[in-house]
Amino acid sequence: MPKTRSDLGVPMSQVIRERIKAANKRYFANDNIAEFIKPGEREKLLEEVEAKVKSLLESMVIDIEADHNTRNTGRRVARMYINEIFGGRFNAMPGLTEFPNDKRLSELMIVGPITVRSCCSHHLCPIIGKLWIGVMPNQASNLIGLSKYTRLAEWVLCRPQIQEESVVQLADLLEGKMKPDGLALVMEANHFCMQWRGVKDMDSKMTTSVMRGCFLEDAALRREFLALMGNGFRG
Repeated sequence: MPKTRSDLGVPMSQVIRERIKAANKRYFANDNIAEFIKPGEREKLLEEVEAKVKSLLESMVIDIEADHNTRNTGRRVARMYINEIFGGRFNAMPGLTEFPNDKRLSELMIVGPITVRSCCSHHLCPIIGKLWIGVMPNQASNLIGLSKYTRLAEWVLCRPQIQEESVVQLADLLEGKMKPDGLALVMEANHFCMQWRGVKDMDSKMTTSVMRGCFLEDAALRREFLALMGNGFRG
């Protein structure tokens, strides 16, 4: 079997980065790059990240050889970020159960609250909150299974990013898949970059919303969505 560039000592991250650049695509923190990672390369990328996490700990004067609590931290952190916390960058989009709107449903549907977890791209601190999704379908809309809203939200949110952009990104994805007459998203979250560091404000939350189509044009519909979301779901 011919040797790959990574076998010849080229870092796996560099190999993947060069592929992305050759395709003239960006690789921002909140982008998905799964299509540029070939089978078997993820483990090599994980090993590279593990080595760099170990180097970070050593630069903070932590004895990762003698300290049994941190001896395997590099591996644990690398697996956590690549497979879980940043999984939305490295995993392909989950499969969707889509079905036509045979019953010609045209009434407001609300899904939520969905628990969402993300990570601030400024400090790599957790963002944890709730998400509500309102959909106004039409006869031509594709409907998706209830659990798929949660799976898509997790896929988009499990990336380092800021809350404002993540809600827009998810709205774009849902709108493209479902093609509804209207779409509304509201996300309310705690930001640990405020609670854990800096001002250490434990009470403040951030709320962002995206309104599309008839939710943007029809104030009565928008009020109905927000009232149902607030009175019926939050508790």
